[in-house]
Amino acid sequence: MMSFQGDFSKAERKNCRYPFCVVWTPIPLLSWVLPFIGHMGICTSSGVIRDFAGSYFVSEDNMGFGRPTNLCFRYWKLDADKVCGNGAATWDKAVHDASEEYKCRPHNLCFDNCHSHVAMALNLMRYDNSTSWNMVNLCVLSLIHGKHVSWAAFLKTWLPFLMLCGVFATFILTFYLR
Repeated sequence: MMSFQGDFSKAERKNCRYPFCVVWTPIPLLSWVLPFIGHMGICTSSGVIRDFAGSYFVSEDNMGFGRPTNLCFRYWKLDADKVCGNGAATWDKAVHDASEEYKCRPHNLCFDNCHSHVAMALNLMRYDNSTSWNMVNLCVLSLIHGKHVSWAAFLKTWLPFLMLCGVFATFILTFYLR
């Protein structure tokens, strides 16, 4: 059974504070067709979201597709003990350094994007003793390990896709069964 909101207090969820987490929100239209693709950010040890929101811009607590309190749909809680170094301090420095680097980069939807920003932060902190984080494994692992913040977030993520599948299946069956 799916669990929602188990790891964080009501106040943290209300303010979208997810310390030591990778957060995800859908991208309108694109996530309706491919619901595993969305916008990603990484939170500091205090839960402040940093995300590569566009060319030369890393936002803080204002995710690229709106206020995080309304649009933080899924989070993947990571273990601060798996950071090489001094836990929270190393985590925050890696998030800061990755953000500073991405403030100097153009955004590219397919090759250098918000997922790449999060991957760089995880590589800098050597999370789980690895420096091979990339946008593909982040996408897959956040889909597998991520938790939706509520049932409403779950429905807002998957319902458009399921409705499009239903329309497509109806369309195909209507013409196939003639």
